[in-house]
Amino acid sequence: MDLNQFNRMIEHLRTATPRAEIILEEVPAPQKLATYSFAFTADVSNGLLGDDEDEVASGRFVLLHEPGGQETWEGEFRCVTFLSADVDEAMQDDPLLPEVGWSWLLDSLSAAGCEFNAPSGTVTRVSSASFGKLSPRNDQSEIEIRASWSPIIKESAEMIKHIEAWCNLLGEVAGLPPIVEGVAPISAARRRV
Repeated sequence: MDLNQFNRMIEHLRTATPRAEIILEEVPAPQKLATYSFAFTADVSNGLLGDDEDEVASGRFVLLHEPGGQETWEGEFRCVTFLSADVDEAMQDDPLLPEVGWSWLLDSLSAAGCEFNAPSGTVTRVSSASFGKLSPRNDQSEIEIRASWSPIIKESAEMIKHIEAWCNLLGEVAGLPPIVEGVAPISAARRRV
């Protein structure tokens, strides 16, 4: 795939429209990891309006393309992601949280119809307690997922499935209620310019 083909793929990725609670923003991608790259960040709100709206998760998605591939990738493309989300105390204390977090990733990819090789990553529990002048803050717990996989794509339009899977993963990790098939959301997706 040459630069023009990669740019056409990126134009298609820019049309991604996740659910309304997820705001995508294109950001500069790392330049030294591969010949071609592209990146999105996402902020996930709780879906409430006005003063009740709160960010409950955030993430970054990077698409790397190296013509001819890299040996460890098992392909010419690599999707790399980091996301973090608030979790409640009961979830934080669940010893299976890392395994559940990893299954959310794999299930999101499978549900979107993505084909991929070489998935790898970590799932981390983060717990913070505040002291001193920060003690009025509530203790916080988060889950962090760092992952990468090599998408198998036969045509460039298939790459959008991986963005959709990532957005679905963000919604799952953020604890957003599922969207019922056939029921349209009231608000439209938002995107930062």
